[in-house]
Amino acid sequence: MPNNKKKDFSVENHSVVVVGAAQSGIAAAELLVARGASVTLTDLRARTDLPDSLRHDKVQLEFGEHRMETFVNADLIVMSPGVPPIQAVIQAARAAGVPVISEIELASRWMDGRIVAVTGTKGKSTTTVLLGQILAAAGFRTVVGGNIGPALSTQVGKSSPDVLHIVEVSSFQLELTDQFHPWIAVLLNLTPDHLDRHETTEAYAAAKGRVFMNQEASDWVVVNADDANAMSLACGSQGQQRPFSFNATIDNGVSVEGGTIVWNTTPSPAALVPVQAVQLTGRHLLADVLAAVTVATIMDVSADIMTQVISEFKGLEHVLESVAEINEIRFVNDSKATNVDAAMKAIETMDVPSVVLLGGRLKAGDLRELRTAVADHAVAVIAMGEAQSTIRQALADVVPVSDARDMGEAVRSAFALAPPGGAVLLSPACASFDMYQNYADRGRRFKEEVGRLEKDMRGNREQ
Repeated sequence: MPNNKKKDFSVENHSVVVVGAAQSGIAAAELLVARGASVTLTDLRARTDLPDSLRHDKVQLEFGEHRMETFVNADLIVMSPGVPPIQAVIQAARAAGVPVISEIELASRWMDGRIVAVTGTKGKSTTTVLLGQILAAAGFRTVVGGNIGPALSTQVGKSSPDVLHIVEVSSFQLELTDQFHPWIAVLLNLTPDHLDRHETTEAYAAAKGRVFMNQEASDWVVVNADDANAMSLACGSQGQQRPFSFNATIDNGVSVEGGTIVWNTTPSPAALVPVQAVQLTGRHLLADVLAAVTVATIMDVSADIMTQVISEFKGLEHVLESVAEINEIRFVNDSKATNVDAAMKAIETMDVPSVVLLGGRLKAGDLRELRTAVADHAVAVIAMGEAQSTIRQALADVVPVSDARDMGEAVRSAFALAPPGGAVLLSPACASFDMYQNYADRGRRFKEEVGRLEKDMRGNREQ
């Protein structure tokens, strides 16, 4: 199996600006200092909780503003994924000839291990974590991270030719890559998202497509053959394709045939995993399993190991996570559904009449696309956050729509509206930043409010 070539790249005695002092920025700054750079870590927010490793004479801290002279006089700028690169100081630095790269680009230049990069509009985290578990069970040395878990910069010290880096990569991380070179690139799907940052669907797709930019004939592309947009984008790779599909049998691809996940190899198909072994709910999550299995076939993982790991995999927090059942009403946390398509898939999985909690900051997409799923699976919608009026306009003639000021009110209103034997589903179709730190904070708040409701109901029964 080919190794990624280690790049001849040095920052020793260079002046490097790291923009954004969250997890990725801190990891990049620590890596750069270890490699001999003089680092300026800058953030528009004030920060006081930095690690001791960044409090010495090789690191300058500039918080509360971005200073133009710092940017235009730098030798290199490294961007955290949460910071848009359209700011005036970034444009000025580029005009002055300063290279601007992302944190994953920086880290990948010092990687000795091979990179398996997982991207797509939805399903990245589930696929990345499951794949990491399958390959680890098969005896491979694996490190999982990127957009989920530890930043890629923290993996450089663990990188050796026998290590597989299983990396979730977002469009924010990919848009400023230049030499990033995955041995296996996985594209799960492609629907409009993050248009509040990328502005156009074409720009969003172009950012995703950079995952293929440096692939060679010895590399691999794992792509969803049921997604025409994904297939079109994958044509930009020089690597070998191994697709997966629900809807068709594809030569040398992975598909579902008669209740079994199979690899359509020659001279005859190889049965891999019984579908009944999959513990996840929903066709879209089964697609994530197909993607992980497809990568595993490239790595010659046995069907027994795949089946064992998949049968024990219960999914991720905030992804169709079962939280509680109160008075015969089930509560489900799908806070990670931050776009319309992800929410639609989640709503379609509900097999009982449900009250759906929608809302937050709409990134992209048309909420009217939820109308059919809501009509078929929901009895009411609770609208929250900035998108409340948009939700009402899109869905109020389909099911009753009620507003909620916060998660506590939303949970209790939904509980009152859900019929016995029904469900309450948090699947917002929106980003969380208008009310919460991130989707995980929103999901935890949902679970806390469900817990309070459960406690109150138990207290009422005991009176």
